[in-house]
Amino acid sequence: MDFSVYILHSQSIDKFYIGYTSDFSQRLKFHNSDQNKIWTKKGQPWDVHILLEGLEKSQAMKIEKHLKNMKSRKYLIDLKLNPLNILDLKQRFS
Repeated sequence: MDFSVYILHSQSIDKFYIGYTSDFSQRLKFHNSDQNKIWTKKGQPWDVHILLEGLEKSQAMKIEKHLKNMKSRKYLIDLKLNPLNILDLKQRFS
């Protein structure tokens, strides 16, 4: 099954959210829905900052963990500015 790692950004609270899922469109709808009871409700609407698709579950989990461990806004912003870094992430955690 294909998994995705996603980084969302909220303009209203200027925060990023990192996650992984097997159904990104449903997950994004959840983050932006009224049924959302987790902290991301405060940041609605959420926009896609980066979406890495076509991953194995273990690869997606490793990339998500790596991104969260970086704890760096600059890293997330730079990642979007340089697509080669995204390819490097996919290869490093394959």
